[in-house]
Amino acid sequence: MREPIVVTGLGAITPLGSGVATSWRRLLAGQSGIVTNSRFDTDGWKCRIAGLVPSLASDPEGFDPEAAMDARELRRNDLFIQYAMAAACEALDQAGWHPENPDDRLRTATVIGTGVGGVPAITAASEVVRTSGAKRLSPFVVPSFLPNLAAGQIAIRFGFHGPAGSPTTACAASAQAIGDAMRLIRSGEADIALCGGAEGCVDPVAIGGFTAAKALSFNFNEQPQRASRPFDVDHDGFVLAEGAAMLVIERLGHAERRGATPLAVLSGYGTTTDAHHVTAGWPDGREAARAMEIALAMAGIDAGQVGYINAHATSTPVGDAAELAALERLFGSHGGGVPVGSTKSATGHMLGAAGAIEAVFSVLALRDQILPPSLNLDRPMPEAEGFDLLSAGARPAAVDHALSNAFGFGGVNAALVFSRLR
Repeated sequence: MREPIVVTGLGAITPLGSGVATSWRRLLAGQSGIVTNSRFDTDGWKCRIAGLVPSLASDPEGFDPEAAMDARELRRNDLFIQYAMAAACEALDQAGWHPENPDDRLRTATVIGTGVGGVPAITAASEVVRTSGAKRLSPFVVPSFLPNLAAGQIAIRFGFHGPAGSPTTACAASAQAIGDAMRLIRSGEADIALCGGAEGCVDPVAIGGFTAAKALSFNFNEQPQRASRPFDVDHDGFVLAEGAAMLVIERLGHAERRGATPLAVLSGYGTTTDAHHVTAGWPDGREAARAMEIALAMAGIDAGQVGYINAHATSTPVGDAAELAALERLFGSHGGGVPVGSTKSATGHMLGAAGAIEAVFSVLALRDQILPPSLNLDRPMPEAEGFDLLSAGARPAAVDHALSNAFGFGGVNAALVFSRLR
């Protein structure tokens, strides 16, 4: 029997606030982090909303960039790296993992995914070239936007010499980062890993590009908190959001020997590829269902033992319907009665960081035995009829296993299973 891999640390920077405790408390209270987009002038834009990480100036529990990086580091690193560093510090602090022993550092992996990396830095650099010429570019501009530099900067800060990685599989990136880190531990290449994802791309290019792709919500510009509505008949697209989330995972014996407190077991992981369409999965959810099936098999459980599904459900009509079809394929009619929710209704879609923040919320649901609500689920879409959709406030529940899904452009499907430690 394989030794369990446990979660011992969590970190989060989200549109709900800075830190895991703040984000979780506000999520359970039914609050939303979706606001009018103030990151740039959106006058005349079709989409004028976003899930923005609140600043410390606007929110006493907002993000303070100087808490994790000094002024020089902040100038040299794009926003997604700043968010990643802050979430990493929180997760490592909770796990109590700040090794001084060189051997421990050699055995620490760092795997941090992102969907697009430093788009704002690229946009700004392009403007410098256009207005002032290439000679005015900073020598730090390329390292500021490279997708792997979130993992790289964190490894440098903490001296982690184990394997490093940065999946860039769109919205499945951080779920795959967690799965990749799990594999590194199981293969014996690492004893412990910091894993997750970061995104900071609320930027004209990203907003404009997703608008051109007809992916974003724009019917609720005057009521931003109502815009993200997974599984609701009035959904009209996702809300672009930013932030980061990190987990520290390790073998149970490793955690016990150093006195760490396990929060949950990372018991299963499955990933597949649709090989069907650039932006849409199979309408019948066949490969998404197979990813979940693989994850459940690794966890050694059947579908009937799952007590909570944190759905990928971004609030797009096509994507929401395909995920419901996938759940029916695996769990049976109406999803087998398993409670299904989407925390994107409160955070928006954090792209490459989405899988990690939803993994964090799944771990917390197991820890606290409570299921977070889905907001704006006023009229379920016809395909959702009969499903046990979480909507009317947080729900206390006895949950032993939670399933968290993440699907990305290019047809990437990833599923994670978390379990209570027995």
